[in-house]
Amino acid sequence: RGLSYTMTTTEEYMTQEDSWDRDLLLDPAWEKQQRKTFTAWCNSHLRKAGTQIENIEEDFRNGLKLMLLLEVISGERLPKPDKGKMRFHKIANVNKALDFISSKGVKLVSIGAEEIVDGNVKMTLGMIWTIILRFAIQDISVEETSAKEGLLLWCQRKTAPYRNVNVQNFHISWKDGLALCALIHRHRPDLIDYSKLRKDDPIGNLNTAFEVAEKYLDIPKMLDADDIVNTPKPDEKAIMTYVSCFYHAFAGAEQAETAANRICKVLAVNQENEKLMEEYEKLASELLEWIRRTIPWLENRVAEQTMHAMQQKLEDFRDYRRVHKPPKVQEKCQLEINFNTLQTKLRLSNRPAFMPSEGKMVSDIANAWKGLEQVEKGYEEWLLTEIRRLERLDHLAEKFKQKSTLHESWTTGKEELLSQKDYESASLMEIRALMRKHEAFESDLAAHQDRVEQIAAIAQELNELDYYDAATINARCQGICDQWDNLGTLTQKRRESLERVEKLWETIDQLYLEFAKRAAPFNNWMDGAMEDLQDMFIVHSIEEIQSLITAHDQFKATLPEADKERMAIMGIHNEILKIAQTYGIKVVGENPYTVLSPQDISNKWEAVKQLVPMRDQTLQEEVARQQSNERLRRQFGAQANIIGPWIQTKMEEISHVSIDIAGSLEEQMSNLKTYEQNIINYKSNIDKLEGDHQLSQEGLIFDNKHTNYTMEHVRVGWEQLLTTIARTINEVENQILTRDAKGISQEQLNEFRASFNHFDRKRNGMMDPDDFRACLISMGYDLGEVEFARIMTLVDPNNTGVVTFQAFIDFMTRETAETDTAEQVMASFKILASDKMYITVEELRRELPPEQAEYCISRMTKYIGGDAPPGALDYISFSSALYGESDL
Repeated sequence: RGLSYTMTTTEEYMTQEDSWDRDLLLDPAWEKQQRKTFTAWCNSHLRKAGTQIENIEEDFRNGLKLMLLLEVISGERLPKPDKGKMRFHKIANVNKALDFISSKGVKLVSIGAEEIVDGNVKMTLGMIWTIILRFAIQDISVEETSAKEGLLLWCQRKTAPYRNVNVQNFHISWKDGLALCALIHRHRPDLIDYSKLRKDDPIGNLNTAFEVAEKYLDIPKMLDADDIVNTPKPDEKAIMTYVSCFYHAFAGAEQAETAANRICKVLAVNQENEKLMEEYEKLASELLEWIRRTIPWLENRVAEQTMHAMQQKLEDFRDYRRVHKPPKVQEKCQLEINFNTLQTKLRLSNRPAFMPSEGKMVSDIANAWKGLEQVEKGYEEWLLTEIRRLERLDHLAEKFKQKSTLHESWTTGKEELLSQKDYESASLMEIRALMRKHEAFESDLAAHQDRVEQIAAIAQELNELDYYDAATINARCQGICDQWDNLGTLTQKRRESLERVEKLWETIDQLYLEFAKRAAPFNNWMDGAMEDLQDMFIVHSIEEIQSLITAHDQFKATLPEADKERMAIMGIHNEILKIAQTYGIKVVGENPYTVLSPQDISNKWEAVKQLVPMRDQTLQEEVARQQSNERLRRQFGAQANIIGPWIQTKMEEISHVSIDIAGSLEEQMSNLKTYEQNIINYKSNIDKLEGDHQLSQEGLIFDNKHTNYTMEHVRVGWEQLLTTIARTINEVENQILTRDAKGISQEQLNEFRASFNHFDRKRNGMMDPDDFRACLISMGYDLGEVEFARIMTLVDPNNTGVVTFQAFIDFMTRETAETDTAEQVMASFKILASDKMYITVEELRRELPPEQAEYCISRMTKYIGGDAPPGALDYISFSSALYGESDL
């Protein structure tokens, strides 16, 4: 019978072609290779006990070296061997060896001690192969494959990058020697120059591998190059035995490579997180600096002196709202999103939460932004108020100049006239004429008192409104008042002089006097009417202009009565002519009591009649302008009344989407993206409203009874909508990130969301502590005060008094998360350090990629211990610091 055996493990180590039952024969070439390989393999272990074998079937016959071999490779003691040399002593020793093999889970079939003692070659080789399988190959496992498949997969992965190497089996794939050289070069590139090897030199390649392995790797030469090359199909067991020695020789390097990969993965996470932290700090600093620079500009309420300068300020503010602020709104939103994403990544990688530099927390930025919007809120209103004030000032200043020019024109020459002493040489008629003329002047002077008072009142109002050129106004007003006082003094003195000589004269022409007395006030009335008809005005509503039209209509109603007075005055003049003609009086020169002539009255009356229709046209033009302004108000109001509720509705809809559990997170994200696109598409309506708002401001429209929404309300609502949709999308992204990283199913996530929504009493996306406790109890938690307090520190580390959905999800998944730990990283570094409590710079640079090695070297502290060489580094404190358990 041939030799066969069965392993008790689930793995099968022999294919059908490996069976020893094949026709009780073993290929002579294979037998030769097995004898040489198995002998060398046994000697590689027996030499540790100071002995070896020469002939594999002869030297194991007494069982003594067989028991010794098993003790060396297992590290265990076998029963004491029998010392006798009789056949039954040898059989007893071999049986002890076979019993030990069986105790290790190997079921031996058809292998008896008698065949070994009798020197049966095939049975002996089969027994040694069984030992090799159990103690050298069985523990090899890569990705849960069988030992043979695992060893083959290991070889394939290690040789994959090498040209001319394609490992598919354990026989012909190794004939040219390149696969063995590649295995050595992959782990020890210093021992072989692979680039100089040739595929057409298999003998040379195999001998190179055998010699290097024996000299540098302590792997004895177990195969013969000529036998392998000249055999159509080398023996699989011999090749597997030899290759397994390479696996064990490089096992330490494999362990170090695994440890290095773990460390690189952890360091990569830390480096990425540090980069995100630096980006956050930079963006936060820039945004805070922009806010710091902008607030003083908005707080500067020092008014400009001219309308143009203030309008430029308003335009600068519009540029700020349209051009400069919107990108900053996006930056602020992006900053919050980056912060939340970073915190999620830190939680998922079991790292401590990120604490920004002092003054750069999200809450600090929110407070700074709130301060910006507070000072911004009143700035535009202040600008418009100042423009309105300057408009009023310009109007008053122009009115002051117009009235002052009229008055100064009237007073020209009056002082010189009042200072004349013509009465000293005048005749009686001339004296009386002068007296009457003076009385007429006094009447005219009194009539001008109202204009002087108006001029003074306008100057006073300009001073109260802080007119920038008040000094010029005051100087001119003072000149007019001083002149007016002087005219009063001169008038009084001249009256006294005329009255002193009036008693000398008796005859007076009453009709001239009556004409003068009635013509002067009528002329003054016409002057006032002409002034009113040309008076400048400023209105802001249809009601105001309608009031002016009503006043104008009332004025026009007085024209018939005025025309009667004109006819009466002209009648006096006609009466003078009639009397002169009747009584033959020759009228020479002008009326001695007034400079007004009937022609003057007629001309001025015609001028008044021409100004009336001109005033009608001016008022109607203003009516048209106010009607246009009213259309702008209605147009703005209609849009605002649509946009305002639309923004509020979208805010509510987004809020509902964020708590809806009917669909998956991806469906939520799709819905939110749709909302986001709708909002982006709606921007044109906001822009159109901004345009109507600007037209209203340019038309100096400052109020609107057709809507409760101001442009400021719409702007704030729009910015809140943009921020809300972006923040909500980020929250769902973080939920997806958490779900995928934590391995949560959609059903679990829906269950968590349903529980959260049930206990979110206020429907604001947050739970109070009492509601959170009730939620935990409903999910089966047995909570004491101490345990609940501990959980609250996890879900509400900033002690805000509420539990967000993201914090709730993190808590529900944290306990079962499979993440790297500080202990795992320490264990990996310990492997690289060959079990030392410290690691050297050379070891780090040898085992890790350059970037990760330098990262560790720059951050690890010096190892404190007497057994370490100079420059040794402390990897234990470094590993703790990576997870926030100490300072890095």
